[in-house]
Amino acid sequence: MRKIYFLLAILLFLASCEDVVEIDTPTESPRLFVDGLIRVDESSSNTNVSFQVGLTSNFFDDTQTADLEEIRITNDSYIPENPSEDNFLDLVQSPSGRYEGSKDTDFFTNGGELVLTISFQGENYRAVTNYVPAVPIDNLIQGEGSLFSGDETEIVISFTDNGNRDDYYLFDFDFNEYLVSEDEFYQGQTFEFSYFYDDDVEAGREVEISLLGVDETFFNYMNQVIVQAGGDQGPFQTPSATVRGNILNISDNSNPRENFALGYFAVCQTFSQSITIE
Repeated sequence: MRKIYFLLAILLFLASCEDVVEIDTPTESPRLFVDGLIRVDESSSNTNVSFQVGLTSNFFDDTQTADLEEIRITNDSYIPENPSEDNFLDLVQSPSGRYEGSKDTDFFTNGGELVLTISFQGENYRAVTNYVPAVPIDNLIQGEGSLFSGDETEIVISFTDNGNRDDYYLFDFDFNEYLVSEDEFYQGQTFEFSYFYDDDVEAGREVEISLLGVDETFFNYMNQVIVQAGGDQGPFQTPSATVRGNILNISDNSNPRENFALGYFAVCQTFSQSITIE
């Protein structure tokens, strides 16, 4: 009986010592973010553009859609075949909240400088980029290898690098999984590698894999974002620490060091193939 009383006393003591622990989560004022990646298929005469633009939120809150005054892409070097056509593309907000538009593919690929401008709540933002070419995917198959648990799904991809230039690549493996690579050690050669999905992908699931050409600056940006996100988030999700992109605040009345936007504006040639998981 003494033992029972002793145990009850300990439990009551422990219960009386419980405290509510408050954890401080990261908080800051909402910040504009832009998913400004344009994927270009040169075999198509038109290229559709769809940007997600919103405001970051506190740790447990959902992001908000940003109602912009203007969002425009300009290419001063673009000379349209139709004289009545403009050398810019205004994006319009769709019912889904994304900003969308369509333009001749030549508008993006003719070698001119592409400039993104955004007006939002009295602030003006600007980003400059150039079209970056890529190379096609040579072969895409499902392998039989595994890493640790044995439940991984192996995808084997191969492509042939262009030996006349320094290339940087972004691979989109679907499911918001990304990988970057540069051709320093395989320039001008055929390169093959394996990618493993951590989770067991269901048999019969079709997976689309894309190879995008990127420049060195975007390569470095994506490398940082992928490391911070642990490879399980999209490239434009808010990471644990701030990763600055190429979208600058150019307002005369603003402090660009403080009131900057997150995200990136890039125009990339893209080659895609699909594979059905067995």
